[in-house]
Amino acid sequence: MPVPPPYRAADDRYDSMRYRRSGRSGVLLPTVSLGLWHNFGDTAPLETQRAVLRRAFDAGITHFDLANNYGPPYGSAEANFGRHFAADFRPYRDELFIATKAGYDMWPGPYGEWGSRKYLLASLDQSLDRMGLDYVDVFYSHRPDPDTPLEETMGALASAVRQGKALYAGLSNYSPEQMAEGAAILRDLGTPLLINQHPYSILNRGIEGGLIERSDEVGAGVIAFSPLAQGLLTDRYLDGVPADSRMAVGHFLTRDALTEQKLTLLRGLNRIAGERGQTLAQLALTWLLRDQRVTSVLIGASSVAQLEQNLAALGGADFSDAELAEIDRLTVEGGVPVPGR
Repeated sequence: MPVPPPYRAADDRYDSMRYRRSGRSGVLLPTVSLGLWHNFGDTAPLETQRAVLRRAFDAGITHFDLANNYGPPYGSAEANFGRHFAADFRPYRDELFIATKAGYDMWPGPYGEWGSRKYLLASLDQSLDRMGLDYVDVFYSHRPDPDTPLEETMGALASAVRQGKALYAGLSNYSPEQMAEGAAILRDLGTPLLINQHPYSILNRGIEGGLIERSDEVGAGVIAFSPLAQGLLTDRYLDGVPADSRMAVGHFLTRDALTEQKLTLLRGLNRIAGERGQTLAQLALTWLLRDQRVTSVLIGASSVAQLEQNLAALGGADFSDAELAEIDRLTVEGGVPVPGR
């Protein structure tokens, strides 16, 4: 494999990206962050990964989001990121905000998933080793554990911060009530909750039913993952299911997700996007950022071209009241539950 030229970050990397404060913390995050869930495992070419990461940072994306089980296989996204970090980004460590998580199945036996202190702290050590880092900027509990006391899980996050292995604590996939209780425990332990990560898109508006409001109350930010609903909120499915699409493979997105009712909704949203001079994906990202309480949206990118298309959403005009009302009408008619309606 030819050796790529040494990487030097663009001098203008902070000129166009917008940043928002995460809750009441001192942390500013880019409004668009890069998630390494799908495209940074061993099935993706390292050259493509490198190009996406370089372009993201050159565009002002300082926040890279990982988890212990991202791949495939498990751990490979962190290991590959570690290779890119060592080759390209080590000189820029203090400009990066790197996240990882633990909570889902990772290794065999009773200590390989969920929310025990044993699992969380062991997983964080493994993640740091794979990425070649001394610390991560935020360490998340990836999901609530129904069988482990919340005090134990929050205590493990606080320990990671006290040990210097993480700078901040985060929660992912927690209900508003679980999150508020966890935030209170963390506050009492001297480790305020920085941010909540949750699925949020035009097709999944559940966090409008309390999580955004409760996060604001406890002083935590919100970061949205799956903002394009696993690719449904793109132009890929407006005319059916392409043979090479994620839906055709049926791993995370299955064909039964594309009903006639849903297709009508997507085409209606695409019409609004066209009237705004946007793609459907750009509309979906701009719509999420309409609420200032949403600190950032996590996008995935399988190519530099796809990354550039999503970044163009930052130039989208604010929505008019009429546009927002029409989007609400379409989503309700499309069978998407809209809290308060």
